[in-house]
Amino acid sequence: MTTPDAPIGVFDSGFGGLTVARALLDQLPNEDMIYLGDTARAPYGTKSIPEVREYALECLDYLADSGVKALVIACNSASSAVLRDARERYDVPVVDVILPAARRAVRASRTGRIGLICTEATATSGSYDDALAAVPGVQLVTTPCPLFVDFVEAGVTGGDALLRAAQDYLLPLREAGIDTLILGCTHYPLLAGVISYVIGDDVTLVSSAEECAKEVFATLTDQGLVHDGPREPSLRFLTTGSPELFAGIGRRLMGGFVDRVEQVYTVAG
Repeated sequence: MTTPDAPIGVFDSGFGGLTVARALLDQLPNEDMIYLGDTARAPYGTKSIPEVREYALECLDYLADSGVKALVIACNSASSAVLRDARERYDVPVVDVILPAARRAVRASRTGRIGLICTEATATSGSYDDALAAVPGVQLVTTPCPLFVDFVEAGVTGGDALLRAAQDYLLPLREAGIDTLILGCTHYPLLAGVISYVIGDDVTLVSSAEECAKEVFATLTDQGLVHDGPREPSLRFLTTGSPELFAGIGRRLMGGFVDRVEQVYTVAG
């Protein structure tokens, strides 16, 4: 039986999901957390949907077997491939990044013209199109931005090369007249400065990471699974790849949030 004392399980293909994990800690500061990044097989954004589904379920199985009270799919590419299967497969709540962000974008938009930047895998899946299909008057304009992940993981959040890439990706969206932009990859909040600079202050940015964290808070509260009282949470960071590399990139992106990292051999196979 799931209890409030159990940890939250957070899964991502690599490092972008750390933005979700940090948002979770901000909103649920008393919760234990296990974060698993499948860095041995990242990035997911360039892989086929069947590949992503196989890898994601393997990682989610590991977290479920670890006794978590909720599973958070902190990766848009994985959410696109596996959400329906995951909700049928596990007996704990499963929260993704796509549906919360899509709902928030609809509420934020004044004109119904919504932009989406994401990985190739998320764009190909059509998951955001499906999430918004039932909403009348919404026009979704999608642009994959594959280089953004590379910039983030290299620790580059400014400079001429990034600015040029952002202009190439985002100016067509601005010309399309969007008033709301979904950051449809959990790496992208780390580039919010340059994205906002290029797209303009009149366009509302919707972070799939922040909206996912809000959804987790609501889900745990509704099911009576929030940990009562102040306490020092336990944060475990697991990776299928190099723990030294994960720790180095994680600290560069998140400062002191990422501490000791363990390698999980059983997932990488």
